[in-house]
Amino acid sequence: MTNKTEKQPAKRDWQMLGGITVPEVEEYMYAMLPARDEVLTEMEADATKNDVAIVGPAVARVLYQLATISGAKRVFEMGSAIGYSTIWWARAVGDGGRVIYTDGDPKRADKARRYFDRAGVSERITVRVGDALEILSEEKQPYDIIFNDVDKVDYPRVFRVALPRVRSGGLFITDNVLWSGKLRKPNPDAPTKAILEFNKLIYESKDLFTTILPIRDGVAVCVKK
Repeated sequence: MTNKTEKQPAKRDWQMLGGITVPEVEEYMYAMLPARDEVLTEMEADATKNDVAIVGPAVARVLYQLATISGAKRVFEMGSAIGYSTIWWARAVGDGGRVIYTDGDPKRADKARRYFDRAGVSERITVRVGDALEILSEEKQPYDIIFNDVDKVDYPRVFRVALPRVRSGGLFITDNVLWSGKLRKPNPDAPTKAILEFNKLIYESKDLFTTILPIRDGVAVCVKK
């Protein structure tokens, strides 16, 4: 057990220290990560300073791997904030790939555009400002990957809207499905109840093969059959 008098590392929203993995292991995992480029490093600092939720580098590397392993070329991202994970997706899909960025805040979208320009991936990204669920519901063509990182109370709705829009063999990926371990506590609040319902839906769905990765705040990876 960690001595409470010891100085603990500063918590970062994108790292969620102590949420799922024991702090010592979490610190080791992040310490092992290769340095990111100037743009991503600046975005991590921006997220920490301005309390912006991003997936962080450990999860982002998983997303990049899943996209490259699956050969994804069309990615729809639900809840993109300043575009941190969007850049990882855009780099993974490569030339000719397309990533849809969504966020309801025009100022955040403008900031994201500037980061995309600096990262050299603007030509692979379509920026859509508005409600991600509404934007996705208008899409007719299936996607190789749909990544869900919107408000947690909307997760059950996301399941119903997103699933028909993932191609057969494609991936439906969702962040924050372990919710800092709050899922097993009594008297869950509305976001926790929504995540509990969502996790039940993805595991019970006959159309999905699901695994939850206990990295950071929990990432659900679902393969559509």
